Amino acid sequence: MKAIVQDAYGPADVLELRDIDRPEAGDGEVLVRVHAAGVDRGAWHLMTGLPYPIRLAGVGFRAPKNKVPGSEVAGLVEAVGKDVTRLRPGDEVMGTCDGSFAEYASGKERRLAAKPANLSFEQAAAVPISGSTALQALRDQGRVQAGQKVLVVGASGGVGSFAVQIAKAFDAEVTGVCSAAKVDLVRSLGADHVIDYTHEDFADGRQRFDLIIDNGGNTPVTRLRHALTPEGTLVIVGGETGGRWLGGLQRQLRALVTSPFVRQRLRVFVAREHYEDLDALTELIEAGKVMPSVDRTYPLSEAPEAVRYLERGQALGKVVITV
Repeated sequence: MKAIVQDAYGPADVLELRDIDRPEAGDGEVLVRVHAAGVDRGAWHLMTGLPYPIRLAGVGFRAPKNKVPGSEVAGLVEAVGKDVTRLRPGDEVMGTCDGSFAEYASGKERRLAAKPANLSFEQAAAVPISGSTALQALRDQGRVQAGQKVLVVGASGGVGSFAVQIAKAFDAEVTGVCSAAKVDLVRSLGADHVIDYTHEDFADGRQRFDLIIDNGGNTPVTRLRHALTPEGTLVIVGGETGGRWLGGLQRQLRALVTSPFVRQRLRVFVAREHYEDLDALTELIEAGKVMPSVDRTYPLSEAPEAVRYLERGQALGKVVITV
């Protein structure tokens, strides 16, 4: 089968299109014929091996253990392994697999769910990681309630574009933060208010929010707290500073240290993909309350350029690879 392969950590130049053996479905696993694969920020981290601590988390110290990158997937079930009960060959699915930048990928059944009937494979591939992360940040970590004022920092990105829509589905009043070039997109997602951070400081304390979802920003925790109500909640989803050792994780560490001593709830978490959350997202999508925003699609052979485009920070929503 055709697949994108990397033998070493590095920039997008390490990604090569090759012919390799097709994976098999092990016990509790599903083999998916990939139609589309989402490109999330995690794929960039695993490609570069940065920040360095992620290499100690089992992905490979000197070189990646999994030579085929990519996790988000949408396609058809090709085969199922022992003990698989929910899915069968021919089913249209979305979820996460190991090595989705390929014609076939295998993954645990618990990380796959039926594809929403009203989405294309390209749209469905944009949902699993970004949609699940936004849902867990709002519902589980943020405990969002109807009528609350919610601020989404990085509202035009993969997670942010879902967070705006999901917060609206919970009947919150949503303010999105983005650059001037992305204001129209965030408005189209349903945000009640949009702040262009190049002209307005959302953390100057003049506005207060019950819940802040900070996705991929680099605003210090102390300044984010200025935008919170006295008992508000801050959920830090990610952060990018380019550092090789922490790469933005210092904000999460500061939040963890500070949280026990203040009235505000400062939360950090690592999202986990599971079919139950994918089913919850499917309900919202089929009800017309949430729709993935796909900026660009690239064929499998152009996967390196897809990653470069994501890295430049220009994407309006998600970038997807078609297979």
